Amino acid sequence: MLRDKTIIMWFVAGLISGCMSAGQHQQSLPSTQERETTVGIVQKEIRAGMSQADVAEALGSPNIVTRDNQGRETWVYDKIASEASFSRDSGGTGLILNLFGFYSREAGASSTTQKTLTVIIKFDENKAVDSFSYHASKF
Repeated sequence: MLRDKTIIMWFVAGLISGCMSAGQHQQSLPSTQERETTVGIVQKEIRAGMSQADVAEALGSPNIVTRDNQGRETWVYDKIASEASFSRDSGGTGLILNLFGFYSREAGASSTTQKTLTVIIKFDENKAVDSFSYHASKF
């Protein structure tokens, strides 16, 4: 009798438990887009003639600051982001009673993404944006 109740309990638990793929887990990760520098932010916010203070407010502190022999600064923003997700499904609706007891299915998947963004901003002698360029990659 106890074995029958246990079987029913496992079966019901398997039916009501949800299964998520690696892609679904990745989509449920907390978004950091509010804090990350993107090509869109650079295109939207950075303009020729902006002051260094305005650039720092829009993009934060640069990773590298250089100065040429005429005293003009170049700011480099070099961002690298990695995101990894893993999903494992064990049992769920895959619980099957066979001749020897329970059989459970297991499956797993993982996903890793790397993104880079390099932004180079050149300032003129008045410390205003003279030009800027960027390069982004995702793999």
